[in-house]
Amino acid sequence: MKKVVVLGGGTGLSTLLRGLKQFPVDITAIVTVSDDGRSTGKLRQEFNVPAVGDIRQVIVALSETEPLVQKLLNYRFKTDSDLNGHALGNLLLTGLINVAGNMSTSIESLGKILNLKGKVLPLTEDNVILMAKMEDGKIVEGEHNITDYGKNISEIFYKKEPKILDEVLFEIEHADLIIFSMGSLFTSILPNLICKEVIDAIDNSNAEIMYVCNIMTQPGETDNYKASDHVKTINKYLNKKKVKNILVNNGKITKKIKEKYSTLEQKDQVIYDKEELKKLNLNIVADNFVKVEDEVLRHNIAKLGFYIYSYLIKEE
Repeated sequence: MKKVVVLGGGTGLSTLLRGLKQFPVDITAIVTVSDDGRSTGKLRQEFNVPAVGDIRQVIVALSETEPLVQKLLNYRFKTDSDLNGHALGNLLLTGLINVAGNMSTSIESLGKILNLKGKVLPLTEDNVILMAKMEDGKIVEGEHNITDYGKNISEIFYKKEPKILDEVLFEIEHADLIIFSMGSLFTSILPNLICKEVIDAIDNSNAEIMYVCNIMTQPGETDNYKASDHVKTINKYLNKKKVKNILVNNGKITKKIKEKYSTLEQKDQVIYDKEELKKLNLNIVADNFVKVEDEVLRHNIAKLGFYIYSYLIKEE
């Protein structure tokens, strides 16, 4: 069975994994732990643990248990007490970290209960703080502050260099395909790539790199970015090995949905600039990946999984 290592964080990574787990592949998800907003941020501050929110989403995505259990882990308390806004899964993971002594063991324990189809690894056990240098020269500390700052990001880095898990490096080096999932480019994807050990492991791997491009831009991160801009930014953080394959949306979004996202979320459709992508020597898979559920834009996860699996069998 082919080994696929997917790097990312948050909703983008978990969405991709829901589609990929439908196919016979060996999945390892490597998750960034720099989120510091909402429930996750409060738990990091109070218990000095790595970010658990993105880990929770990925565990739920790979779980083969009943939908009710998945809903339970994602349930957020609505109360006037200190529990308000906390996701039950975040509290459970934090408790497990305190009992087991580290995040990796707690994920493994919860994974056995939830029957995960794949392996979930935090990038590091350290309680990392993401930093950014903005285009105006300002240094901003903390993931949510970076996104909220409202200026383009010039560079991201960690306040203190984290210790990357040995298992993370092993999985990357032995992968048949390395995927950067869709999601927040600067705060979900690149936090995996600002660590020299990870870049070295990618260069030491025989696997090609595939990027699943976002459908919409991310306000405060990728405003006005075309598909090629996403790839160029990722490649800037890589070393010898660059992105070789891209799955990119060429489907149309209705005027109504476009206006909703532009007005309410300041998001615009990522333009598929085919000619610029060709200049980057990419293998391009362009298709209509748009799926709309209750006026919310999603990737068509069945198509994503199919194209990734097709790549793997073609390489055999």
